[in-house]
Amino acid sequence: MKGFTLLEIMIALAIMAGVILTVISSFNYHLSVVDRDREETIAVLLARTKLDDPTFKRDEAGKGSFAPDWPDITWETVIKPTDLGIVKRAIFTVSWDAERRKISFVQYMAQQ
Repeated sequence: MKGFTLLEIMIALAIMAGVILTVISSFNYHLSVVDRDREETIAVLLARTKLDDPTFKRDEAGKGSFAPDWPDITWETVIKPTDLGIVKRAIFTVSWDAERRKISFVQYMAQQ
């Protein structure tokens, strides 16, 4: 007799199903990592653009968004004093995904 038995075919199908499920879940995970990295890269580049803009005043607290190109991404600047009287800390925060995801940049400046 030549050929495979029903049991051998069922075992082979079970092994293939396990491998396919593993590959699909791994692919899905890596797609989510790529998407998250893309969002973080966009947020960092937008923050650097804002901080490097000569018209942006870093020594004043404020809020805003990156509209019209990126209306869902917002920014906020908070100025806090430090223990040293002549230095203040500016925290520039970029938020996206309905403010569930954030990245902050800290800069120390001399008091004026």
